[in-house]
Amino acid sequence: MFTTKSTGFARLYYATLYSVKGLRAAFVSEPAIRQELAAMALLLPLACYLEVSLSEKLLMIMSLFIVLIVELLNSAIEALADRVSDEVHVLIGKAKDIGSAAVFISLLLVAVVWGAVLLKV
Repeated sequence: MFTTKSTGFARLYYATLYSVKGLRAAFVSEPAIRQELAAMALLLPLACYLEVSLSEKLLMIMSLFIVLIVELLNSAIEALADRVSDEVHVLIGKAKDIGSAAVFISLLLVAVVWGAVLLKV
């Protein structure tokens, strides 16, 4: 049986609804998402307030959003892995570890960007 795919504005509308649903699910179920959003709530206004160039502000803000994006992808991988199997498996552990490493690297990026801008290295 074939289903009809939405197109045009209907597709955009439903894609937005699914995205909001995903953000809500991540916020409710993932402490790391809540922590990163709390950090963003403090750091975004700070980035806007600092007397640095527009390019530097954008780099600082983008680095924060990259952390959130990577954390959302990591959470999706973990949820899928947990759905596939609840037993300890080396490949599932490897996938989760790699996702965690990606989050760690994105946090390092924030430290490097913010450090470079604030210290003018």
